[in-house]
Amino acid sequence: MLAKEKTDEIVPKVGGKKKVESEKEETPETKSSEKKESKEKKKECKEKAITLSDLPGVGPATVDKLASVGYSDLMAVAVATPGEIIEVTGMAEAAAKKLIAVARTSLDMGFESGIDLLKKRENGMKITTGSKTFDTLMGGGFESGAITECFGEFGSGKTQIGHLLAVNVIKQYPDAAIVYIDTESTFRPERIIELAKGAGLDPNNVLKNIRVARAFNSDHQMLLAEKIDGLIKKQNLNVKLVIIDSLTAHFRAEFIGRGTLAERQQKLNRHMRDLAKTASIHNLCVYVTNQVMAKPDQFFGDPTQAIGGHIVAHASTFRIYLRKGKKGSRVAKLIDAPNLADGECNFFVETNGLKDV
Repeated sequence: MLAKEKTDEIVPKVGGKKKVESEKEETPETKSSEKKESKEKKKECKEKAITLSDLPGVGPATVDKLASVGYSDLMAVAVATPGEIIEVTGMAEAAAKKLIAVARTSLDMGFESGIDLLKKRENGMKITTGSKTFDTLMGGGFESGAITECFGEFGSGKTQIGHLLAVNVIKQYPDAAIVYIDTESTFRPERIIELAKGAGLDPNNVLKNIRVARAFNSDHQMLLAEKIDGLIKKQNLNVKLVIIDSLTAHFRAEFIGRGTLAERQQKLNRHMRDLAKTASIHNLCVYVTNQVMAKPDQFFGDPTQAIGGHIVAHASTFRIYLRKGKKGSRVAKLIDAPNLADGECNFFVETNGLKDV
């Protein structure tokens, strides 16, 4: 009995020593760091191992179809809708949903903390206008990852701002590329040369970095916007700025009367969604100009309204109303922004760029 009692007393002591030793080897800090490292390694392995061609039901022909309209990587597929995939590939709805679900799982898409999001925004880009008051109004400049819309009557400065942004982004990022979709034949290389000289840049270098395409109708315009992803992926262009001047000109001309309003708005909505997706995925700035119309039956306030209705209003991250001011000046009024107060500023459009009043 005594021997048994002694052995019973010894076993817990030995076990206790082992437990203490294991606790010393694996602290909570060590465990958390090991878990973090394993998660990161798994994520890296997933991203490296899985490509578009590895997804279920995707053969070489499907990969080519997807890539031809901008779905050239997992992220593009992950943020697409089943309807968009079906339209391009012709696959069944269940297969399209499975394709998107696998793409999202492989990229580990989900929630992120506010701190992580803040860090991403701090590393974002803001293109200066060259005007201190205008930059202050915009919180430092035109923001990447967003759509900025400028609307106003003819001669209010919409196209001038587009040309100016194209030059200024090269000044900030010498290797940047600009995509300019021209729907009204208003792009002028001569104006780029003037602005480049005013900014102290080589005009030929600036023009070389601008890709201009003339859109002849709304379908062509939407197709050109879809090809931006291909320019970035296939041609390795460092696209920082996309300009569409003007966004609504073709839609306004092609869809006339109330009977075509629903179809027009649906197409416009899809176009804006594609632009927003491109801005977000590639962290680039999208600048669009918009036409206006007058409401003769409005007796009080400004009768000027932007074309595109609520579709364009909701899709645009920042909305700026441009109008002519006194003595040849221009007035920019910020009427919608997620993080900025409404306000306005005055400036002059000169040969070398914008000048504060």
